Parts: sequence; structure tokens; C-alpha cells
Amino acid sequence: MIRGAVGTTGIAYRVDGPATAPAIVFLNSLGTTHGMWEWQLPALYDWRVVRYEGNGHGESALRTGPVTIETLCADLLALLDHLRVERAVLCGCSMGGLIALRAAATHPARVTGAVLANTGARVGTVDGWNARIAAVREGGMTAIRDGVVGRFLSDAFRARHPEVVGRIGAMLDAVDPEGYVAACEALRDADLRPLLPKVRVPTLVVGGSLDQSTPPSLAEELHAGIAGSTLEILPAAHLSMVELPGPFNARLRRFLESEQS
Repeated sequence: MIRGAVGTTGIAYRVDGPATAPAIVFLNSLGTTHGMWEWQLPALYDWRVVRYEGNGHGESALRTGPVTIETLCADLLALLDHLRVERAVLCGCSMGGLIALRAAATHPARVTGAVLANTGARVGTVDGWNARIAAVREGGMTAIRDGVVGRFLSDAFRARHPEVVGRIGAMLDAVDPEGYVAACEALRDADLRPLLPKVRVPTLVVGGSLDQSTPPSLAEELHAGIAGSTLEILPAAHLSMVELPGPFNARLRRFLESEQS
């Protein structure tokens, strides 16, 4: 990972693939690091793959001042400028999906396409986010670890792949509690539904039929609100790209190839 002064904060990022290839930027879910996208790298050998860690996650520094989806979107755009990436496909999961959605709606000149995975324009409830914030402030990341990992991956997958469960849990353990709380506050306060009609870039929406955090109804709402978008529902929980990398990657490749043709 490279950690540099990007915009107004220190963002840790990694770039893989040919420097001259078209760029795809992956945006993480709440509570994970760039490692959640490891399962996508083999399918993107011919792309310039940018992965980074948001405010207070992984090796990225904590932002000073308020954290909102708008400021997190500004961090993304600052990273693109830092890397001299004029335009990119954005692929975001959960919180990363909201950031990608905002960028696609408000900065379409920088976005060639958007993949909105296991996310929504409005995620969760104020009471639910406040309860999680209170739990982390009182007990740290361990207070929510089991519940979060249980929603990330389905029961059957966790039983079959304890090593993956361990990797995902380690990402959550490494998050700065202050960064996690700030991200929860950003999600609590975000409602991007008014932006849906403004998205004009090619968009793929991916949902999970077993997803408790962002259920299929949220994916369907995105699909209905974004003109020309396509919808794919996979039989997976919240981290569909980890649980079903084969089907996820196949659908991602079809989307990318259709936009490059």
C-alpha cells in the first residue's frame, strides 16, 4: 500500500495492472479494507485496478472535520487527480456504492460507468445507526464484530470457509473505531434518492438475495431510479463479491466489455 497526502487527508491506495489500461476504482464497504476485492483481481488482468481505503479504515488516516458521503466523494475525486486518472469505472460495495453513486450523479465527466453492489440510495435507519454508533463507542469494534460478520457472509458460506471469515473479521478488527463511527454517521445522514434521476452513466446494480444489510428491495429501487441500468441479484449475503466471486466477476466482465466495445 502507498499512503500519500491526497486532498485533505492521508489515503492509502494500491494500483495493479497495466498503467496504460482503462481504470477501474474499487470502493470498500463499511468496516473493510482494500483486501475485500482480492477475489476480483484475477478477472481484471487487463485493467488498471485502483483500490483504496476510506477515512479511518485500513492504513488511511482520519479526516479532520465532519465526514459525509460528500466529503468521501471529494476524497475519491482527489485520489483520481493524484493518480492522474481522468475517467474511471467505479465499483462500490455498500458505503462505497453510495460514494460511487454520488460521483456518477454529480461528476459524470470523471465516471465511465458505475457498478453499485449491495448498496442503496438510503441505507438503514437513524435509530439503527445510532445504536451501532453507541455500541462501538462503548465497547470498540469487538462489540459489533460477530453481528457484522454474520451479515457480511451467509451462514452456509461461513461454515464452509472459516479462513475467509477470519480474513474479513481481521479487516473489521483493524478499523479505527473513530473512523468507523464517522462512517456510520455519514451513512446515517445520507439520502441519495434525489440523485438517482441524475445518473446518466452506464450502471450495473448488483444485489444479494440473502443480504440483510442492503436487501434486494434497495437494489430494485436503484434499478428503477437509474434510467438504463441493469440489475443482477446473486444468491449471496452482503459481500456478494467475496461469497460468489465467479458469478460476480462474470457479470462485472460482461458489463465492462459492453462499455468498452
